[in-house]
Amino acid sequence: QVQLVESGGGLVQAGGSLRLSCVASGMLSIAAMRWHRQAPGKPREVVASITNSGTTDYGDSVNGRFTISRDNSKNTVLLQMSSLKPEDTAVYYCNAIGRDYTATLRQFWGQGTQVTVSS
Repeated sequence: QVQLVESGGGLVQAGGSLRLSCVASGMLSIAAMRWHRQAPGKPREVVASITNSGTTDYGDSVNGRFTISRDNSKNTVLLQMSSLKPEDTAVYYCNAIGRDYTATLRQFWGQGTQVTVSS
């Protein structure tokens, strides 16, 4: 059974930093991992992504402030968030694209972690 477990969310003041962590288990292989977020009343958006070769990509709203990294040996992806703004407030979801025991390429999701930035 595939599980993605996020941690590290919380309340922080504007200008502060947080680091999110996501550990994946039960997957045969992982091609890419992403962080998404969803604020109340808004669609879910991609924040950052990283492939298993280390290629990264960022959403325009977080580019230069957030850094995604990955430890392939531990199936872990981190999101270092700096210079946080109130508009970064959202539930952050970890997402992995890879294969489970069925060997089918699929997307898997974590349960989400709340990030709240106060002004």
